[in-house]
Amino acid sequence: MADQALSAAAAASPPEGAAITPRSDFMKQCQAESGINLAACYGCKKCSNGCPVTFAMDLHPYQVVRYAQLGLPEKLKGCRTIWLCASCQTCLTRCPNEVDLPRLMDWLKEAVLKESRPIEEKKTALFHQLFLREVKARGRVFEGSLMTRYLLMTGGAFGPEAMKNARLGLAMFRRGRMKLLPRGTKNRAWIKGLF
Repeated sequence: MADQALSAAAAASPPEGAAITPRSDFMKQCQAESGINLAACYGCKKCSNGCPVTFAMDLHPYQVVRYAQLGLPEKLKGCRTIWLCASCQTCLTRCPNEVDLPRLMDWLKEAVLKESRPIEEKKTALFHQLFLREVKARGRVFEGSLMTRYLLMTGGAFGPEAMKNARLGLAMFRRGRMKLLPRGTKNRAWIKGLF
């Protein structure tokens, strides 16, 4: 559904520099599927002012919401911001109307992945997919499996970063921050229901 909404709205997008006519169909679709009240955002920019990652973003968080409100998903499809969001929830805690931006970013990521569009932040998208696969399989993330798969798929297991990653993994294991074997969860049916 999200990918259809993105495609339909992108087909009707205005040319660059033309006047924008707001279309609420995409915002309504987004709100219905993600459960976020985008209409509550009035553009105070507290989300962007508090975000620790804006230095690397091409769109600020308030701009992502604004483009979604205006029904311009094509501006969001190719942006780096949705992939760089750390989901730290600083924006949500600062928002006077509690607009859940991290949840919006996750919804947009999934919509872009469903469309199989080329993504500039390929490694981040891969990590996102592997992370969700771990959660789906076990109900929680097993860092050993996640990082092994990620490093093998990105060439990092045999590259110059390999020893650095191995030392970090060993230090985490020694401090009890990473387990040798994965642990499961009791209610896997509930987790699988989320997916």
